[in-house]
Amino acid sequence: MNTAPTPDPSSAQAQTARTPELVPKSARPEIARTGHCQCRHITYQVLGDPIDPHLCSCPHETRISGGPAVLWVGFGKNGLTWTGPGGEPTWYATWPTLRRGFCPRCGTHLASIADDSDMIMVTGFSLDDRSGTDPVGHSHRQEAVPWMTIILAPDPLCPAPASP
Repeated sequence: MNTAPTPDPSSAQAQTARTPELVPKSARPEIARTGHCQCRHITYQVLGDPIDPHLCSCPHETRISGGPAVLWVGFGKNGLTWTGPGGEPTWYATWPTLRRGFCPRCGTHLASIADDSDMIMVTGFSLDDRSGTDPVGHSHRQEAVPWMTIILAPDPLCPAPASP
């Protein structure tokens, strides 16, 4: 006699418990991240997933930061709230359409906003939680110091190359 085995209900429950349920990104709550300057006079919260984390070695960044590159991480401008006692940072225009925000007390460079963008870029190391912010690009790489070697993270928005 050829009969199909009867599934064990406890086995099915165990399998269901091990299989994560896929939740559409739009149904997940937005992630809130916080950040601050060195003296904590300027603090902020940003909502959502990091957008386009990248290094920049342009002359503005290297001069402002005193380092060979700055890690920028984008978030939606509407998801930004300045939460600290200092309110918003002090802004300085480094280009006709680009402003940089810094703490007037300690000088920490915190943010960059382009006039025509829906995004705000925050300095990656001002974030309290840097998960998901490994750089996927390097602007002005040709101007980077020759002794700095950069290995970029895979870009989650680009498909992986096909195997040969």
